[in-house]
This record gives sequence, C-alpha cells and structure tokens, in this order.
Amino acid sequence: MNENHLTRIFLVGYMGAGKTTIGKVLSRRMNFSYIDTDHYIERRYRKKVSDIFAAEGEMYFREMEHRILCEISEFENIVISTGGGLPCFNGNMEIMNNTGTTIYIDISVEELAARLRASKTVRPVLQNRSGNELIDFIRENLDKRRPFYEQAGIRFNADPMYTRCDAEVLAEKLEVLIYDQKKTKIDRNLS
Repeated sequence: MNENHLTRIFLVGYMGAGKTTIGKVLSRRMNFSYIDTDHYIERRYRKKVSDIFAAEGEMYFREMEHRILCEISEFENIVISTGGGLPCFNGNMEIMNNTGTTIYIDISVEELAARLRASKTVRPVLQNRSGNELIDFIRENLDKRRPFYEQAGIRFNADPMYTRCDAEVLAEKLEVLIYDQKKTKIDRNLS
C-alpha cells in the first residue's frame, strides 16, 4: 500500500449528505487540512459554481473540476469534500481511489430531501422543486450517481446527523474505520 494513501481522504456523496460538515470535523480530529472542491474552485476562479455552470455549461465545469482534483490529489494530510457530481466524470473516482482513501457518505433519499429543504445554501438545480418532486429528482439523480459513489473504499451511513454533536460522533466513527482499513491493508501486505 502506498504509505501516503492515508494522507488524502476524499469524501464523496450527494449534495446535502454532510460531506462538508463531517469533513471539517474529521480534518480537525486528524489534524489535517481541509478543502471543499467547490469552494476551492470559487476562490481560484473568483466566480460562484452556479455562475460558472450558467456561463460556461456543465462540461466546462466538469473539466475545471477535474483539473482541480488532479492538483489537490497531490496535497498531503488533507480531507477533501468533493462536489456531488465530481466522482461521476473524467475518471475522477479512479484518481481518488489511486491517490487516497475514498469514503461514500451515504444518506437516504428522504433524509437528503429534508436536509436540502432546510439548507440555507442556494442550489439552483433544486429551485422550484418541493415535496414529492424534490424526492423524485433526488432519487433519479442518486440512482445515476450511486454506481460511482459505491466505488469508494468505505461506505459510511451518516443519516443520523442533526447537530454538531452528531457530526463529532460520526467523524469519530469514521476516523476509526479509516485507521482500521489502513491497518487491515498493512497486515495483508505483510502476510
């Protein structure tokens, strides 16, 4: 196993899954730096992701996202929360699996809908969707993305996250899983 494998932890999953919340807590617990790919892009290009999408289109954004992923895949001692679509394009899951530990933050459709309804973050793709229409939209998109998310090395259910305290407990559990997985791989390589 690549010794630097643990130095990069990639969190993947649908928007609203808690990647940012858990990622920040996990990075603090592990004394790692933290990056959210969408925020990184916004700072680098001085434009909101929604504005890039609107002006340049999705494929342009996905190429930009891919270039950023290649860059930050070189960073060490870092937790990286990815945009919800990033794993689904340009071989990005393969890049993440080859350069770090990947974790799918798995959330039920109903919980995602509840979180996205309550979120203060403006998500243009969700505007004018509510109730069953929102649930159907999430289910349809999640069904397309799940095969990519499920390529992650660890699948982690984060449904029970409602408070900062919950995020702390989930990050602690996740930290244990990460170190257990590393230990198992090292033991396998030694035998």
